[in-house]
Amino acid sequence: MSDANTEILIGVDGGGTACRFALSHAGGRVEHRAGPANVYSDFRAALATLTSGLEALAAKSGLADLTGARLYLGLAGVTGPEMAAKVAAALPYPNIVVDDDRRSAVTGALGPRDGAVIGIGTGSFLARKAGGRVVLMGGWGFALGDEASGAWLGRRLLQYVLHVADGLAPETALSTAALRRHGGTPAGVVEFAREASPARYGALAPEIVVAAEAGDGAATAIMTEGAGYILRGLDRLGWRPGETLCPLGGIAAHYAAFLPSDVAGAFSQPEGSALDGALALAAEVRP
Repeated sequence: MSDANTEILIGVDGGGTACRFALSHAGGRVEHRAGPANVYSDFRAALATLTSGLEALAAKSGLADLTGARLYLGLAGVTGPEMAAKVAAALPYPNIVVDDDRRSAVTGALGPRDGAVIGIGTGSFLARKAGGRVVLMGGWGFALGDEASGAWLGRRLLQYVLHVADGLAPETALSTAALRRHGGTPAGVVEFAREASPARYGALAPEIVVAAEAGDGAATAIMTEGAGYILRGLDRLGWRPGETLCPLGGIAAHYAAFLPSDVAGAFSQPEGSALDGALALAAEVRP
């Protein structure tokens, strides 16, 4: 193995929607984008995406041999060390670290800074870095977690619609529109929920955000509940006003209006992407 070969760094940010690859070598950077790579929901398809993506990266970079490269893969669906080891064993690279996709997102967003991250898109997680140590929270998936996420918002809206039908909550413009969309009856809502994926629930989130900003009672109650989870998580992680706080994902920044001013006022733009974070972590992989 040549010293030049070990200086090839590869970072991968693999999600359920798309997988992004970056290679750094001799001062240059090459990127590639491919399809989804959730190793939990479809291991075989994810592995095919990873294999073809790494091959494409090699072709784009003009490097015929990547076996001595240092790789960091931050992938959706890595539920623990066993899954990480399974992925690593399936790829022909000896200098590889496989982890879930949270740490690379935190590293990319904060860079060298201490602070916290609230990652809220279709799913959710929180994290804080202090003194170089990263503590993660959440990211357990839609069935048991992902509080405050887009998928969670969508589910809470439909739960609210059913509460209206039961006389437990007041009807609002948002709840009426949601009921009408599902045939105008609670049975239609239940039928939707029977097979709805997190992505389908998450598709309802933009409407909830807009309605909350307009003062709709149902939307406001749901967003306030989500904000409460964020606050509890930040408190448990030890974050305090004055520290950096990066909102990541399509939903996170919309919680600013529902958080205390000293929390919302700490929101700052991420320093880089999850792909940048994966590439930075690749530099820490020891040959």
